Amino acid sequence: MNWIARHIENQFENLQKTGKVLTVLGARRVGKTSVIQKILEKQSGKIFYGTGDDQDLHDLFSSKRLNIISSVLGGYDWIFIDEAQRIPSIGLGLKMFIDANPKANIIASGSSSFELSGQLGEPLTGRQIPYTLFPVSMIEIRDNYKQFHIYQNLHNYLIFGTYPETLTAKNSFEKQTYLLNLRNSYMFKDILELENIRNASKLNDLLKLIAFQIGNEVSLNELSNNLGIAKQTVERYLDLLEKAFIIVKVRGYSSNLRKEVSKTSRYYFRDNGIRNAIINNFNPADSRMDMGMLWENFCVIERMKKQAYKGIFTNNYFWRTYDKQEIDLVEERNGKLFGYKFKWNPGKKVRTPKSFLNTYSNSHFEIINPDNFIEFLC
Repeated sequence: MNWIARHIENQFENLQKTGKVLTVLGARRVGKTSVIQKILEKQSGKIFYGTGDDQDLHDLFSSKRLNIISSVLGGYDWIFIDEAQRIPSIGLGLKMFIDANPKANIIASGSSSFELSGQLGEPLTGRQIPYTLFPVSMIEIRDNYKQFHIYQNLHNYLIFGTYPETLTAKNSFEKQTYLLNLRNSYMFKDILELENIRNASKLNDLLKLIAFQIGNEVSLNELSNNLGIAKQTVERYLDLLEKAFIIVKVRGYSSNLRKEVSKTSRYYFRDNGIRNAIINNFNPADSRMDMGMLWENFCVIERMKKQAYKGIFTNNYFWRTYDKQEIDLVEERNGKLFGYKFKWNPGKKVRTPKSFLNTYSNSHFEIINPDNFIEFLC
């Protein structure tokens, strides 16, 4: 398998600080374990590698006794604990260890933000450096293969996404098989294990409904009626799916106009391949009716990757009025509003949202299509 260098490899020296825990979070199979191991191969000193499935580590941190924890970890220059969310009391144990060993280099990874942040967040306040690892970004693909490679493979990214193993798979059949296996075996594992939900059928049904509403506001009441479950349960499931790095919520923006829609949300999948696996549709681009949805999902998520990796600090919204003027993504940054409309067909005419530009004088609007997307996403 060809190694795809990740952004964190170049940023590692800036991220890792002695006396703090670098927490690498992200969905299952995005490459957290592999990239951390790759990074540690280049470090000097003695390395401890542990996993949240190890009962001895459970017992170690459950003891909450510094002398016992130090006797096991104290002789190592680097400590890496994978799937750390599975270990009870790990946050408190690492806090005790760091306080006694301020020169320690510690990395913890996890595939569920809700549980790992709960285990680590409060005990390690001021001692944690969080980093989210996404599926491979266009920035990383450009840096590995150059810009033209993105244009050549754009349809593949829209249909199969950018999980590392889909990018290195030999053909479309292998990509599809991998994504379906990921859907069936791994995607809900954290939620089912950690949140005591008995089966994944309602989660899967909910995601199917979301998959066909990309670019549209989601009605919780409608989802509740279609699924036959309470609205509060729908809200809880959506929150868990977001915290498990499967979907992302974007809220409506409103500041000045009564006619602006602001109380609803839109949802996007963190990877196009996962979205298509949910609905079991890997048809090629020229035979699909949902390319507009796939293009919008791709652009929104890749933009979020760029924001995270390039340090672009922004609040993300969509904007729509009741008279159907809309902008797919609004970035609020540096006291300005930047609006973007995503169109798969470059030749299709798009109306400029005049009420947005007139209402928000310090604003910018741009149409993103397959002819001009590279700079926006990379």
